[in-house]
Amino acid sequence: MTKQTLNVRWGILATGGIAQTFAKDLTVDPKTRNVTAVKHSVVAAGSSTSKSRAEQFLKDVGASSTARAYGSYEDLTKDPDIDIIYVATPHSHHYQNTMLCLEAGKNVLCEKAFTVNAAQAKLLAQKAKEMDLFLMEAVWTRYFPISIYVRELITSGRLGKVYRVSADNSVSLDPDNTFNDGKSRMVNMDLCGGALLDLGIYSLTWVFQTLYHTQPENARKPPTITSTMNHFNTGADIHTAMLLNFPRNKELGGDAHALATTSMLLSSDPDGKGSAGPAVRVQGDRGEAQVWGPIWRPTRSRLVLKDGTVEDKEWPQPGPGKGSGFVNGFGATMQPEGEGHGMFWEADEAATALVEGRKEGKYESLDESVLIMEVMDEVRRQGGLKYPEKVESTEYPLKLD
Repeated sequence: MTKQTLNVRWGILATGGIAQTFAKDLTVDPKTRNVTAVKHSVVAAGSSTSKSRAEQFLKDVGASSTARAYGSYEDLTKDPDIDIIYVATPHSHHYQNTMLCLEAGKNVLCEKAFTVNAAQAKLLAQKAKEMDLFLMEAVWTRYFPISIYVRELITSGRLGKVYRVSADNSVSLDPDNTFNDGKSRMVNMDLCGGALLDLGIYSLTWVFQTLYHTQPENARKPPTITSTMNHFNTGADIHTAMLLNFPRNKELGGDAHALATTSMLLSSDPDGKGSAGPAVRVQGDRGEAQVWGPIWRPTRSRLVLKDGTVEDKEWPQPGPGKGSGFVNGFGATMQPEGEGHGMFWEADEAATALVEGRKEGKYESLDESVLIMEVMDEVRRQGGLKYPEKVESTEYPLKLD
């Protein structure tokens, strides 16, 4: 595609729940969120099991009747009319699937967690650079208006010098009963299950986008980590806490601390109404920003300043509106009619990058994605969490199924 192309053509690799949510969000007119530079179309989908499954997926997400279905990921990557591929497989398969796309000359938006480990992430970043392709980790929350707002509160100095951030992403899943057979992707070691990679990535996202990304680029330094975790009977983590220290010079306030927590044993929002208070607190010497959960898709914030200022904001996701018949969501949670799920924000960023000729995301570079993988590697090392060798491997190609 050329820089002048405004319609970005997507291929969807995998046909599961998150792929469906993403693809349905692509059908929402970008003008509903004041985006006019790009638009999206789903032109193809690939299933690892059958062409018919890909065909049904395309019908379910409302893709054009001309969209093509493929019965293998390899065939999908060979489609010449795809500008970018969204990789929506489990964490365990991200490295193999993304490398397949890059080797085929395709730009990629890869679901989070980016890979299983930092070694895999580094090789993907190297391959993308070698092939002169766009590659971005799909941390959708970073691209929400509420995230941009919180970061601007920091960079503008409104919070003063930020010294501490706490972020919790916990969902009460009753794993002993819900996942007792060990097959669910949430606890299956072959699929890199566990709270850290699936839920904890959001806690780390809020920590990094506030304490690390907001620093001048030449001042950013990796944090030191102390962590602890509880394990499920499969070996996956189900309850993890991380204490991070971010080194900073005196002009920036000195070292900053963060507490990132995640769990399947309890909930950040027990009654589902926000009564337990904010799940994210960004604390500076002039005040703090608070964000209510779920922190992967937050819609409520509060600013509290020492001068007495209290500002409450609501951040509903845009969409076609009531009466449109449009409904989207993930799993058992569906959003109100006419409201998008919010995955279009990261799609807009990826599409805009292609149009502008950029090779990375604006709000999370590949270097930062790699660093967060290094943090999770260290947390796993401290907690004794190691996945099967085949999914930790950097060998490519390697058949996992």
